[in-house]
Amino acid sequence: MSQSSQYIKGIVFFIFVLSLLGMSAQAQLLNVKGTVTDGNEGLEAVSVSIDGTKYQTFTNTKGNFSLNIPGGKHTLNLKYLGFLQRSFEINVIKDTDLGTLVLDVDAKALNDVVVTGQISPQSIKNSVYNVRIIGQEQIRLRGATDIKGVLNTELGMRFTNDLTLGTSDVELMGMSGQNVKILLDGVPVIDRGSTRESLGQIDINNVEKIEIVEGPMSVSYGSDALAGVINIITKKNTNGTITLNARVQEETAGNEYSPFNGAGTHNEYLGLAWQKNNWDASAGITRNFFGGWLGEKTGRALTWMPKEQYLTYGQIGYRKAKFSTWYRFNGTDEALKSLGEPYRNTNTNRQAATDQFYLTDRWFHQLQSEYSLNAKNSLSLAASYTDYSRSTQTTEIDLETKRRTLSLAGNQDKSIFRTSFARLTGQHKIGAHVAIQQGIEINLNSASGERIAGTPEINDYAYFISSEFKVNPKINLRPGLRFIKNSVYDAPPVIPSINTKFTLAKGLDLRAAYARGFRSPALRELYFTFFDASHSIRGNENLKAETSNSYNAFLSYQAVDRKNVRFNTTLGSFYNVFDNLISIGIDPADASINTYLNVNKHKTTGGTLVNTLYYKELFVSLGFSYIGRYNSFSETDALAEFMWTPEINTNIRYNFPKIQSSVNLFIKYTGKLPRYVGTLVNGEVIATKTEIEGFTMADLTINKVFYKHFTLNAGVRNLFNITTLNNTNTDSGGAHSTGGSVPNSYGRSYFLGLSAQISK
Repeated sequence: MSQSSQYIKGIVFFIFVLSLLGMSAQAQLLNVKGTVTDGNEGLEAVSVSIDGTKYQTFTNTKGNFSLNIPGGKHTLNLKYLGFLQRSFEINVIKDTDLGTLVLDVDAKALNDVVVTGQISPQSIKNSVYNVRIIGQEQIRLRGATDIKGVLNTELGMRFTNDLTLGTSDVELMGMSGQNVKILLDGVPVIDRGSTRESLGQIDINNVEKIEIVEGPMSVSYGSDALAGVINIITKKNTNGTITLNARVQEETAGNEYSPFNGAGTHNEYLGLAWQKNNWDASAGITRNFFGGWLGEKTGRALTWMPKEQYLTYGQIGYRKAKFSTWYRFNGTDEALKSLGEPYRNTNTNRQAATDQFYLTDRWFHQLQSEYSLNAKNSLSLAASYTDYSRSTQTTEIDLETKRRTLSLAGNQDKSIFRTSFARLTGQHKIGAHVAIQQGIEINLNSASGERIAGTPEINDYAYFISSEFKVNPKINLRPGLRFIKNSVYDAPPVIPSINTKFTLAKGLDLRAAYARGFRSPALRELYFTFFDASHSIRGNENLKAETSNSYNAFLSYQAVDRKNVRFNTTLGSFYNVFDNLISIGIDPADASINTYLNVNKHKTTGGTLVNTLYYKELFVSLGFSYIGRYNSFSETDALAEFMWTPEINTNIRYNFPKIQSSVNLFIKYTGKLPRYVGTLVNGEVIATKTEIEGFTMADLTINKVFYKHFTLNAGVRNLFNITTLNNTNTDSGGAHSTGGSVPNSYGRSYFLGLSAQISK
């Protein structure tokens, strides 16, 4: 045999051996499969990988996975956002079914993804905004029956109450609710005027989480977003089940209580959600009944008015890989009852009383759609229509026969506010480091009614654009511009903003921002007139639009991030300057009437420090804020100065996994609130100083899960039994006077609730 033929045979033999080895290696790949769940339902898109290799797959819609890997010993890793990572050793000698693998919820990362103001959803750590999240777990542990009951635990938030109108207003970073934008799934929620009463008309039972963005968001969300944004995000059923939710909760009003329908607070909720293939639907109804609170009064009239409220929602959605759309309806039917003191009717010679009912109807329609043209371009549409009405109905009741008759016609009125809103937004990714968001927005507002002067309209049209530049892994910039056309007021030609994020070191991030703000007066502030026993408010058609310049910075440090221990701290500061801020003061033309006035100059500034610690089953947060407010009613106002308020809050929670229970303690101290209010002296509005005393609120709640589907909540609210706050100006008066006591709460209350979630 020649040398060349031997050489060829050798090559053939070598190739043959390699092919056998390849076949042998291929034959050694074995199948591993299983199902990943949260203990109840399968989890979709869980990452399943073999440590140190290229072998990886993801679970399907039912939580199932199948992966071919070489035989032998391996480490299998399961990763899913919002759940604790699970890793364990497997020894594969044949095709293996691992059965059901359960992932535990990671309370530290459950709500890590934010959507408010983002070009696309991203983690809190990567966002250029300083975002606070109140997750579903926190909402459940609070045992709250409305949004206010959740938000009042947050640092820098303060609520004021108008007992006559039954409304509350929120303050954020020293700025009142008229400068805080309330969103429901990213869509603005209408309020009649400066107070944010809509917070009490959103069903807490269907809320997934609440995102709070501190600082001006005027470019993304327009008017009313000078102080920040509160975005309430509702639940979406995407797990392929039929789910029934129910809840019953009873609560005392101080030491006053009658089961289910009398004194105290009574809440019932029933909801149903369904999802199959690309469709999902849900509906629910909630009844909130508050029997009022007698307080220090002894007659028929109550210190806090009774309220009966029905909240309904219905939603249907369709989702595919590139397109999704859904419609949602929210309805509110609310009655506040102001009961009068008895008197002798001279016509019937029987005991009678005059009652006023405040009746509210809110019909809120939402339509939202998203479409991905390709991997780099997408469109989103949000549209809504709100029909909001509030009527005052005055009746006389014969206390002996219980028959009602209408009182004078002048005491019956109805005010209607309508808003149409539409926003079309485009998102564009230009490479790995640049993204652009642009859009157009239309906001049409109208009002009518007996207390509305004429049938006024104010319309806003805007174009906005912002871009996020990742200059390098440590620098992220997001400049933005908003161009506004207002039908009544001359808006600034352009509203600019810039948000930045700098990674200074491992775990150390600095966020700094500047934004210009603009807010046109609301229809209520311009044209609404309201007079009763406690109010004398007249709209002011000569109001100017508000403008502002706002600056803030937040330094965040992730000091410890280990398996069982996590500690981070955030130091923040802000400075806001307002021109022509709208506030309530004495009408210069009539000292007996309050009206809306432009404050010449208003400023807020301050700092915050928030610390959070997770250690195994223990969670502790401790926050501190020091906020200064400055009002100047004229260029020569010598009394104007910054007045400061401290605040401290803490949350302590401990979980007992073995018995599926938790205990939560909340304490918040709010310091004295000094302020200037406008007072008429010799025909000139000057500043008068008042001071509301500080107070401490504390709640204790206990939660217990049993039989897997049921949760028992119990607790005590307002442990220190705070009811009213003293005002240093001793002149008593109506709800908008500058003196007398300030209502805060109806005292220490106790609650017990039961909720259930059953899925098929």
